[in-house]
Amino acid sequence: MLKIDYCLYSYAMKERIISRIITAIFVLISLFSMVWWLSPGVSLPIEIDVPGKDNKPASLLASTTTVAIGQYAQKSTGTPSTFEGSWPRFRGADFDNIYKENISLASSWEDSGPEILWSISLGEGHAAPAVMNGCVYILDYDEGLRSDVLRCLSLDDGREIWRRWYTVLVKRNHGMSRTIPAVTEKYVVSIGPLGHVMCVDAITGDFKWGIDLEKEYGTQTPLWYTAQCPLIDDGQAVLAPCGKDLMIGVDCENGEVLWRTPNSFGIKMSHSSIIPMTYYGKKMYLYSGIGGMVGISADKQDRGQVLFFTSAWNNSVIAPSPVPFADGRIFVTAGYGAGSMLLKLSFDAGAFQINALYKHSPKQGLASEQQTPILYRGLLFAILPKDAGPLRNQFICYDPSIQEIVWASGRDNRFGLGPFIIADNKIYILNDDGVLTMIKASAAVFEPLAKAQIMEGVDAWGPLAIAGSRMLLRDSTRLFCINLRGD
Repeated sequence: MLKIDYCLYSYAMKERIISRIITAIFVLISLFSMVWWLSPGVSLPIEIDVPGKDNKPASLLASTTTVAIGQYAQKSTGTPSTFEGSWPRFRGADFDNIYKENISLASSWEDSGPEILWSISLGEGHAAPAVMNGCVYILDYDEGLRSDVLRCLSLDDGREIWRRWYTVLVKRNHGMSRTIPAVTEKYVVSIGPLGHVMCVDAITGDFKWGIDLEKEYGTQTPLWYTAQCPLIDDGQAVLAPCGKDLMIGVDCENGEVLWRTPNSFGIKMSHSSIIPMTYYGKKMYLYSGIGGMVGISADKQDRGQVLFFTSAWNNSVIAPSPVPFADGRIFVTAGYGAGSMLLKLSFDAGAFQINALYKHSPKQGLASEQQTPILYRGLLFAILPKDAGPLRNQFICYDPSIQEIVWASGRDNRFGLGPFIIADNKIYILNDDGVLTMIKASAAVFEPLAKAQIMEGVDAWGPLAIAGSRMLLRDSTRLFCINLRGD
């Protein structure tokens, strides 16, 4: 009996020891996981289906430490190209995503596709380039430096000419940087993922000024970081902090705030950008934020004055920017079930009024989740969102006057969240996986001209840019420059 009791005792002791070992291993794994999660540059493969599903945890929020915007600089060996052509900001010179310079581009490609002139590595993100005077400007995020980095590259070969950066901790959140700089002959203005605005000299990269929108204006950075692209107009950087001030104009030379629009409507920052519009002889800035859409005067005599506001268009996630028509109509759209709305401005008794002409669900008409539709010859072109029913992710041509889809690309031609652009009466569409499709800009039918796999990466969502016969396009980690002329 004693022997049996001893065996039972020994067995129980072994069980306790094993249990304690397992508990210790579990604790160590938990501690390691916590350290791994809190370390910079860690990302989990999260699938986004509904607004707010991946709401930022505390570990993704901005640091309370002061960011020394523009603190570091470095010159490199690249030189500006003599190649002509520019793409100075988000959606190009006229904010319509149409390259209007008279140039003849190839209507077909060899089996190998268009010539890839050069490519470079980037930090993970969806930021896209601007082009001016043979230089390519792109806001990158360098995980090694833990910094927002404004890079100036040669359009000839992608070699870096200079860079200007500042340290700021940004964790992966479906990429980091996702804005396009605004550039003129004299200035470049960028906005980082956490709302750090930087202005530098376009030629030398010398620092002009910086603004921390979160700290100075109480901006609430959107779910997937700042995607608002800056605007330079009449020597001023026009920004929508959507904090204590709704919109501001900043002198690009010295950083002085020249005018401000108080945020009396409580609008919060969306992923949309400011778009200029002129109607009834009045120039204005349109902004579609969380809480409503607003029109702000851009004329010198009353710049910053609110011309109209509507809460009729109000969604929790808005990425596309407003699309203005010359006759005062404004098309707005968003993903996650928002659909689209066509609004109409009018001017009566000395004041602007805005009313909704119609609103459509994603299955009823044109809607877009991420990219801003293109208005071309009275028709709208865009990729339908994933909740558009049988036509989901197809590229479509839509007639807003009769509220009908003219044609769709078909179930064998779906493009995800990819960007698109128009040049030489051709539409270029990049799908999620880096396949570039060229179609005729037709009002009658979807007419493919060529297709080529440009890159092997994923999440090729950054907007396209064209300068001369060269196109700049990217996936989540690499920037490419290709030749569209075919010679």
